[in-house]
Amino acid sequence: MALGHEQVGVNKFKQFDCVVDYSDHYYYHQSKPNQKSNSHGTMMINNRNTMKRIMKEWEILEKNLPPSIFVRVYEGRIDLLRAAIIGASKTPYHNGLFFFDLQFPSDYPNNPPKVYYRSFGLRLNPNLYNSGYVCLSLLNTWGGKGTERWCPDESTILQVLLSLQGLVLNEKPYYNEPGIKPAWSWESYNADVFALSCKTMLYLMKKPARNFECFIAAHFRDHASVILKACVAYRNGRVRIGLFDGDAPVGSKKKKVNVSKKFKDSMNELYPELCKAFNRIGASLKNLPEKLEDDGDGKPANGIIGKLKRFWEAMTA
Repeated sequence: MALGHEQVGVNKFKQFDCVVDYSDHYYYHQSKPNQKSNSHGTMMINNRNTMKRIMKEWEILEKNLPPSIFVRVYEGRIDLLRAAIIGASKTPYHNGLFFFDLQFPSDYPNNPPKVYYRSFGLRLNPNLYNSGYVCLSLLNTWGGKGTERWCPDESTILQVLLSLQGLVLNEKPYYNEPGIKPAWSWESYNADVFALSCKTMLYLMKKPARNFECFIAAHFRDHASVILKACVAYRNGRVRIGLFDGDAPVGSKKKKVNVSKKFKDSMNELYPELCKAFNRIGASLKNLPEKLEDDGDGKPANGIIGKLKRFWEAMTA
């Protein structure tokens, strides 16, 4: 169900809470038919140590979550957990929301949790596959040594979430890929990432994660203006992608960075869709254009300068 105009602020939304409805959780649908549960549908965890450790994890999360991470656990399925991470500033993920569904294995903490990224079929990071698979040493889904890998006595869910935010959703995710690079440069990859982050925003507003509906609407109401201004600034080459701080003059004539035709086209398409989606949730979009246009130097010039510009755009498209 798409989001409406419910005016609930982010500050009203608890960072950690226990809720009832887990019906759209990925691992609920992946549960084996013969998995044991009681008459109320609650998972039967026979290992006392596992249950005790999960309760400890809840306590750690409730007391230590940073302001940019929100968690929901479930009364009827203590083996399930959902986390929302706000993209950090100075990264191509800034102001975005990224959701992860987690499941504690029956022998937890001997083995790490299972983690699924709610990707909507988009791959905006080398570590986050469009299938939802998460590649991370701490989850033992990628190589690593010593403390990089899961340690039953020391590793925690909080550590996993902080790793996803700081090590995965970072300022230059291009370098997360040790093999064949996903683009010709980190700048080019950041452009792709920002466009995919914008698409993720649209999917989240159209199909919000359950128990986070009000949070998603409030978050994008609060940040709609900055997100759209960033689209304008990045599209017109006024600031390097990921570094818009909300105060840069969108109409500035000073050219700072080159922008590919591919990225311009993606912003031209996504910007009006974002405007419509933000309007539907009641965001204030004063003094913002309804669509993107070149702001003075975007049209190719005649002569050698124009030819060089068109050649560069063709090479980076």
